[in-house]
Amino acid sequence: MLSRFIQFFVLAPSDLLRDAVYRRLWTSILCSSLGGQITLLALPLTAAVMLNATPTQMGLLQALEVLPFALFSLPAGVLLDRVRKLPVYISGEVALALAVASVPVAAWLGVLDMAWLYVVGFIIGTVHTTAGTAAQIVLTQVVPRERLVEAHAKNALASSGADVAGPGMAGLLIKLLGAPMALVVDALMLAGSVLILRGIRVHEALPPRKTQDFWAELKAGLRFVRDRQLLVSMAILMAAWNLFHNAALVVQILLATRELHMAPQTVGWSYVAIGVGTVLASIFGHRISRRLGPGPCLVLGFSLCGLAWLQLAFAPSGSLGVASFALMLFGWGVGAVLMFINFLSLRQAVTPAPMLGRMTSTVRWLILLPAAPGALLGGWLGEHFGLRTALAFSGVGCVLTAVWAWNHPVLRGVRELPKPVEAVTV
Repeated sequence: MLSRFIQFFVLAPSDLLRDAVYRRLWTSILCSSLGGQITLLALPLTAAVMLNATPTQMGLLQALEVLPFALFSLPAGVLLDRVRKLPVYISGEVALALAVASVPVAAWLGVLDMAWLYVVGFIIGTVHTTAGTAAQIVLTQVVPRERLVEAHAKNALASSGADVAGPGMAGLLIKLLGAPMALVVDALMLAGSVLILRGIRVHEALPPRKTQDFWAELKAGLRFVRDRQLLVSMAILMAAWNLFHNAALVVQILLATRELHMAPQTVGWSYVAIGVGTVLASIFGHRISRRLGPGPCLVLGFSLCGLAWLQLAFAPSGSLGVASFALMLFGWGVGAVLMFINFLSLRQAVTPAPMLGRMTSTVRWLILLPAAPGALLGGWLGEHFGLRTALAFSGVGCVLTAVWAWNHPVLRGVRELPKPVEAVTV
């Protein structure tokens, strides 16, 4: 009854959430995002607190989670253009649920160690490489291309709602059950997402292919990206962001627990700041993008992430340190949403449907190649030069890259979504 009231009396007549198929997709994103917030905290806290991981081990854990993007993105794109995307998306959610559920089982059996977490991290990365790409394409089958920025903003709002509620819930679960056992709830949330997705019906007519040559199709995807200056420029920018982001991600929880002396529950509650930031950016991001243009809005988000990491590098301990940690998460939340709603929309808008799988996987491969080296570099800097040095490296590097991007004519000059550029389909 409440959902019908919201649908017919609160939403605008043209709101995307009035569409039953999109509403179902949006609900599944909300459900899996709530569970994802638990894993976001519980997995690194299990490593840092329960298993006493070193910065180098934390870096290796993060590197193994992003390594599958480098290994599997390109072949996954070719295969995705040959098959229906929704079943791949659903299968990925199932695999993710089984992977995170294995951690509390291993802890209960007394066999949990860093090697187990490394395997789980690799599986999570593999699922995000394949099913994550499929999920992005499913959105284009549900939503008209001219409304992609709006759809990505609403998807970000679903994730943002999880960002607000999830950390508090995760912190409470971690306090009551311990970090490994809290992952059971994520597995249940993912199971709920699967049930919701199974009710979605999309029409996907696979186009006839001129050849079944795997390598010819892979090369066609690479050529398509190479020949579009906008895609190349965005790939360079986002590759730099992933290097700095993963370097910072490795050390930020270690800094919170070991130098700012924050308890795991305090860390969990601090993550609510991400939710506040992402909610605000999700609500106003579409308007900001229309006002500034997708390109400048993307660069703005990039800058905010760098400034957020930089201020935390100089945070004192005590209550000011907790506030600085929350401010970092807030700034990162705003910046990440502003970046990704425009980045995803731009790359999808410029690409014809038969090339979406290969374009998405090629771009994801390019932008995530530096992620594993960034994680390892962040761990190495944190262990040999201090956790704050690693954060300062990320902050300064990100700000300097934003300055380059602002002076880049292609990125700064994109003021509206482009039309798809047709390419020869292989």
